[in-house]
Amino acid sequence: MSLNSQLESLLFITPKALSLKELAKLTKAKTTEIEAALSDLSATYKNSGRGWQIISNNQNYQLTSAPENSELIREFLRDETSGELTQPSLEALTVIAYRGPVSKLELERIRGVNCSLIIRNLLLRGLIEENFNKQKNENYYIVSLEFIRFLGLRQINELPDYERLHQDPTLAEVLASSN
Repeated sequence: MSLNSQLESLLFITPKALSLKELAKLTKAKTTEIEAALSDLSATYKNSGRGWQIISNNQNYQLTSAPENSELIREFLRDETSGELTQPSLEALTVIAYRGPVSKLELERIRGVNCSLIIRNLLLRGLIEENFNKQKNENYYIVSLEFIRFLGLRQINELPDYERLHQDPTLAEVLASSN
């Protein structure tokens, strides 16, 4: 697999900027090779009229939509963040509310499907928050204060059967056995 392909994949899947050091570590390439490949990708995107671009700031890089598509993207996101939640989004939100903080991997084990787009949508809507755990080197998700306020609660533990479901031993065993 080419370095360009690796970088493109990494930048595509992450919702945040990646540093030059992170990209070098992940691809096992030199920073000078990373910079050259990113420059090449940026030029390719610009010259071929693609719908995305690579932006950078202080050696942090992110794949974003092309500025000429901003109105289209804005309209799409307005529709996506103001419409009804889908059944899978409601299920994921319920798991996060009752089991949070929960990692993406744990959420996917519980639901049995990839949850990347669902998490992105819930983050965009402001219903969940993402926190990075340095010890585990992983992002964890909890419901936002906006979600709690929307439900008319003062605290998340006011959800029906919260204590029982939050500490459900069967689910804890399933998650522990799948590690």
